[in-house]
Amino acid sequence: MLVETFVVGMLATNCYVASSKQTKDTVIIDPGIDFRNEAQPIMDYIAQSKLKITSIINTHGHQDHVNGNTLFQEEYRVPISIHPLDAYFLEETQQDAFPANVLLEEGSNVTLGNETLKVLHTPGHTPGSICLVGEKLVFTGDTLFAGSIGRTDFPEGSAKDMRLSLQKIAELPDYLLVYPGHGEATSMGREKKINPFLRGEYTFF
Repeated sequence: MLVETFVVGMLATNCYVASSKQTKDTVIIDPGIDFRNEAQPIMDYIAQSKLKITSIINTHGHQDHVNGNTLFQEEYRVPISIHPLDAYFLEETQQDAFPANVLLEEGSNVTLGNETLKVLHTPGHTPGSICLVGEKLVFTGDTLFAGSIGRTDFPEGSAKDMRLSLQKIAELPDYLLVYPGHGEATSMGREKKINPFLRGEYTFF
């Protein structure tokens, strides 16, 4: 799987364009653009690489991860996917927003050619936060960052749920490359060694 990262929006959200090497089937993950001109480099990359956009996926419903949904759906006419517990965010935060077309639950699969991303439901940052696990990588949204985790002190957050989600994530193989919602990429092996939250040294915020 090929992954191109675009840092967008005032909160420096990682928008990922993930594609199958063989078929060029592609998903846009967390298009959190604040301004239309931020979308142009993403669209240019898609056009130049001759990628076929099959869906837009939100790892959760916060505005800095979903702002670009409508723009990209209008451009590519593809479904928007999100966990059902976070689908309400799309109506509350986006004027004239397209609704979620596909609801991704625990165990759902996103197929890109001969490659698959498996959905893990990882609540804590939001009730419907998800991670997307591929053969060699995982997109963790705002659940897991390099050396840290997403906040749980928002009204819809839950430290208890986050603890359980981190236990689930800690079972993933060390060799997986981690693509978080913000900040630098890392690996599961590294996070198990240095991330205090995965190590059980909990200080939730």
